Amino acid sequence: MRLKGKTALITGAAGCIGFATAQRFAGEGATVILSDINRDACAGRVKQIAVAGGIADMAIADLGKEAQVVAMFEDIKKNHKRLDILVNIAGGDYEPMTGLEDITDEGINRNIDANLKSCIFCCREASKMMMEQEYGKIVNMSSIMYRGATSPMQFTYSASKGAVFSFTRGLAMNLGMFNINVNAIAPALIEVEALKQGMGQEMWDAVAEDCKTRYPIGRVGQPLDVANLALFLVSEESSFITGQVIELSGGIRL
Repeated sequence: MRLKGKTALITGAAGCIGFATAQRFAGEGATVILSDINRDACAGRVKQIAVAGGIADMAIADLGKEAQVVAMFEDIKKNHKRLDILVNIAGGDYEPMTGLEDITDEGINRNIDANLKSCIFCCREASKMMMEQEYGKIVNMSSIMYRGATSPMQFTYSASKGAVFSFTRGLAMNLGMFNINVNAIAPALIEVEALKQGMGQEMWDAVAEDCKTRYPIGRVGQPLDVANLALFLVSEESSFITGQVIELSGGIRL
């Protein structure tokens, strides 16, 4: 078991990608702490992991609010004593398909809060514990849109994910001396329920079919694809990798 004896916090854990990651880590022996803003959904995920034989706890917080993040980490330190792994998956696009002339202050703030501030706050608090331990693994969630060229209608989302890219590199430079690895994953299209529901089944089927011809691998990504890469990045197998943003794209950028 690659994560036996490790304690891992996964944010956005009630969602498809977060839950797949929590399951994967629990299956490798980690004690997983599932964080989400949705208490009921998160509790259900914790129960599923426990039923499967894993060890899971939950931490409910709005990660865009600094005070709630600080309180969450205080509870983690009290209840678990240490934190070996942080995977920041919480986020989303709260201003999708918005033209330049229609960008709003509210949309900017929601995307920055959900995708960037949540990441920065959690990394800041986790690094305090990890520096004291002189050990840690941090994985942040960017997107292939971090380059800003994939979609002309996701300006603020792309900007927030580009900022995660920059923040990850800076954090890696600062934390390497404490034996802490910091990397990010930049996925292409991943099949998750929230996206399918937002698009509608008919549009989703059309998009997924189009991807079969445009992605060299011939399919859209799955939550397990993200979970498998995250597992590698938090394992000892990746101990000499830090400051990297790894595209999980099925080859779409080749």
